[in-house]
Amino acid sequence: MTMLIALAVTVVVLVALTYVSNAIVYIPNDRVGIVERLWGAPSLSRGLIALDSEVGFQPYVLRGGLHYFFPFQYRVHKVDLVTIPQGELGYIFARDGHELVDGQTLGGIVDAGVEDAAAFLKAGGQKGPQRAILREGTHAINVAQFAIITAARVHGLLLSDEEKGTIDQMGKVLRDRNGFQPVVIGGQASTVAMEKPDQPEGDPRDVLGVVTVHDGPVLPPDEIVAARVGDDPLNKATFHNNFQNINAFLRAGGRRGRQHQVLVEGTYYLNRLFATVEFIRKTMVPVGSVGVVVSYFGKAGADRSGDGYSHGELVDNGCRGVWKEPLLPGKYAFNTYAGKVLLVPTTNFILKWSTEVTNAHKYDENLSEVALITKDAFEPLLPLSVVVHIDYRKAPLVVQRFGDIKRLVDQTLDPMVSAYFKNTGQTKTLIELLQERSAIQEKSSIDMKERFAAYNLELQEVLIGTPHGEPGATSGQRIDTILNQLRDRQVAKEQMETYDQQQQAAIKERTLREAQARNQIQTELTKSEINVKIKTNEGDAAIAAAVKEAEVININAEAERRRQIAVGEGKAAATEAVGKAEANAIRAKADALTGEGARMQLVNDLGRQFTDALREGQIAIVPKIALGSDGGNALSTLAQLANAFMAEKLEGPAGEIGQSWFNGQRPEDHA
Repeated sequence: MTMLIALAVTVVVLVALTYVSNAIVYIPNDRVGIVERLWGAPSLSRGLIALDSEVGFQPYVLRGGLHYFFPFQYRVHKVDLVTIPQGELGYIFARDGHELVDGQTLGGIVDAGVEDAAAFLKAGGQKGPQRAILREGTHAINVAQFAIITAARVHGLLLSDEEKGTIDQMGKVLRDRNGFQPVVIGGQASTVAMEKPDQPEGDPRDVLGVVTVHDGPVLPPDEIVAARVGDDPLNKATFHNNFQNINAFLRAGGRRGRQHQVLVEGTYYLNRLFATVEFIRKTMVPVGSVGVVVSYFGKAGADRSGDGYSHGELVDNGCRGVWKEPLLPGKYAFNTYAGKVLLVPTTNFILKWSTEVTNAHKYDENLSEVALITKDAFEPLLPLSVVVHIDYRKAPLVVQRFGDIKRLVDQTLDPMVSAYFKNTGQTKTLIELLQERSAIQEKSSIDMKERFAAYNLELQEVLIGTPHGEPGATSGQRIDTILNQLRDRQVAKEQMETYDQQQQAAIKERTLREAQARNQIQTELTKSEINVKIKTNEGDAAIAAAVKEAEVININAEAERRRQIAVGEGKAAATEAVGKAEANAIRAKADALTGEGARMQLVNDLGRQFTDALREGQIAIVPKIALGSDGGNALSTLAQLANAFMAEKLEGPAGEIGQSWFNGQRPEDHA
């Protein structure tokens, strides 16, 4: 029993000694071991890594498994593998290597890489922050030689608090520069970076990146932007692929500072300790404008402005100065640190001399009404509008001469236009200024065209507003009084015209209503018109029948007239014949009555008349009353009546004869 306990204690002691002495070391497969030699010979003469097995950190790393060492001579630091997540970058800080040279910021890249510390040092690797970066993946790195800084943590054996402060500061700088992610142009990253209040409006994704290099040879004293280098993909030795291959960039002659070359849409894996990126918007030249480039970068170019232009030089595109050819409408990946683009409108734009109105282009924000003194000592304020056009081919000349359009307006056009209208106002009374506005406007357009042409501008039109007085001033009140009088006159004229128009409108309205009413009873009108036509036709037929009947009547009347004439003529002839016959008869009777014939005729007539009287009077021939003794008297009375009757019927000789006959005398007694 005692022996077993002693054996167990011996085993425990041996295991403890083995563990403490690091004679046997087990490395898991997800970790590596950094070997540190604790004692022996020789000691390191320089640096930190023992390339020749000196005392100190050894350059190699131990992978997973069992490793055997001489007891108590070595210490093995078990550390995690360095893992760089997808879409992130890892930065390297070397503790050992050659010193950086003057002007050098980052340690140079060696072909051996950083996973073999011995090869790195033997190839001339330098200490400090490195130009090389780590991309996605898992790396077995000696973290005694290299401290690896990632977004999540720092991989390394920190040797002192001072070193820890240095590494932490390096990590802070990288976070401030968003250095653990690649540069993305045209994506969400650039969108977030562009959310600044001082940036112009536009699509936040429509940006580009301006690169500033922090390592390499410095720029010459007279340069502010580094020239493009290594942009030929066919030259593998110098093509740096948009600053991603730092060694190629430096071999191509690249220099530190802000670069003329910019980054456009894409993803770039840049070492942010070597180069930082600033997001700016692309240059937009809208339709209706051109962009005149004033370049701060490039070689000196020959003057292309021509002999007649003495206000500055125009140079070929790509040279330093004002480019002769402007940028036409479009989007440009223009580095605004290497120059500026001045937009010049090529469409007509209006300049308003008015304090109340300012156009969107802001060229006329400093302009105000022109103060005039008229011939009759009024002091009106004259608002103006001038329509201007700039030929796009002459836009560089305008920029070279005046700097920009606003300066042209403030320093040249404003005094020129104001002086012209002040001179014009002195020759006109206020009323003439109002009534002759059209003529003044037309004349000013013609007069100032040549003046504008001298400044490479095209004057399209001059528009004159209504003069008015300054509010509150005495002269302004007088002007307003005159203007009010003119307005009242015009209002009266307009009212008269309005009344005329209203009268015409009333007539038109009445006509319209009649037409509408006519349209509403169109059916009845149509029927009535048809009835009218029917009645007219019937009337015409009746008239025709009447005419025909009248003609027949006329014919009949004519015939009747002729008949009556004939009858009348016949009657007349008959009457004449009858008259002649009667005359002859009378004459014959007269001849007959002159003798026995007259007596006999008289007797016959008297007898006939007497007979008729007896018949008509119904007188009885035989008296119904017998006559008495006085019968003689009765006969005597009858004889008297007959004598009276005969005397009445027969006048003259006949009467006398008759009377004598009744008295008992014979006619021949009277002969």
